[in-house]
Amino acid sequence: MATLKNPDPRATLRDGLPDRYLTPEDLAAMFSLPSVETVYAWRKKRIGPPAIRIGRHLRYDPRAVRDWVDTLTTDDSLAA
Repeated sequence: MATLKNPDPRATLRDGLPDRYLTPEDLAAMFSLPSVETVYAWRKKRIGPPAIRIGRHLRYDPRAVRDWVDTLTTDDSLAA
């Protein structure tokens, strides 16, 4: 019997980096954001993880997202 992969994008970074670029919808689900518009607002304000354009699509490198999260947690620990 074939095992099904967990479709929850939040689980992909727990177990290791996914083998595909992440969509804005993936980030919204990962961080439990109220909407995908928050991800677009982060990009506009340049406060979120770095994104790239592939054609007309916005994508996020999982490694860059992980580095961005690590930076946030490091900055938070320094403030305490």
